[in-house]
Amino acid sequence: MTTESDFIASLRALATHPAARGLMDDAAVLEIAGTNLVLTHDMIVESVHFLADDPPDDVAWKLVAVNLSDLAAKGAQPLGVLLGFSLAGEGKWDGAFIEGLRQALDAFNVALLGGDTVSVPQSAPRSLGLTAIGTAARAPSREGASSGEQLWISGSIGDAGAGLRILGGEDGPADLIKRYRRPRPRLELGLALAPLVGAMMDVSDGLLIDASRMAEASGVSIEIDLGTIPLSSAFLKMLGEERQARLFAATAGDDYELLFTAAKERAPELLALSERLGVPLNPIGRCREGTGLALLDGGKAVPLPDRLGYEHRTPA
Repeated sequence: MTTESDFIASLRALATHPAARGLMDDAAVLEIAGTNLVLTHDMIVESVHFLADDPPDDVAWKLVAVNLSDLAAKGAQPLGVLLGFSLAGEGKWDGAFIEGLRQALDAFNVALLGGDTVSVPQSAPRSLGLTAIGTAARAPSREGASSGEQLWISGSIGDAGAGLRILGGEDGPADLIKRYRRPRPRLELGLALAPLVGAMMDVSDGLLIDASRMAEASGVSIEIDLGTIPLSSAFLKMLGEERQARLFAATAGDDYELLFTAAKERAPELLALSERLGVPLNPIGRCREGTGLALLDGGKAVPLPDRLGYEHRTPA
């Protein structure tokens, strides 16, 4: 069985251009005439990233949002997107998708620049891709974390995962479904944070697995305290705040919040930024000498769960 990380590792020998950042980051950063051009490409696949009965307009929104989230993590201002679309012969679905695409492009003030379409059998799961392009004055990487820095997270964690459970039949607030289907990339926040942070990335596959990737890329140990992970009132209403609920929130993924490190001295500046933009920013851990990920609960060490988050795997 090949995992996503195994496959990416095998590609590193090919990705030797400096813009590729050794395939250790969310996006490529290509310097052209003194400008950092930021490029990212994400795919979403039916029954993996969205449900077969999800509304097509929500699928389009999510496709745009997850790509723009990668730009946000690099402090980039979006320029435009290229769409890859699979035609399955369902005109009504395609029309609703286009309407959702229009809504997302308008909401985030992003231009559709082009792309490609292919026909697929009606029985095939939909596979959709988007390339997002932006520019950044400074594009923080996953590799910039240093020992002694604090680890911060924006917003709240676990809402999208809880929303998916509601769609699977559990009871819970409908607002959580919206967090799963229509995430909002932290573009304005990413722009403001870029000059202030050491490392930055978005949380897509789960807080713990993404923090472990940041630790690996930066060559540090990252310590997270479960008790400090921010949970929304809707999440608390549905799942509570006990350790198991917090572990679920930290591993569920699809959050698209910004995870970043900063020197302790930056805390007042970050809290002022949080107030100005109206986006919660919370310190949830720290970087230390060493390697790997460590987990605390109420200041006491706890074992890592067997599953840190989502990772693509080929069938056995």
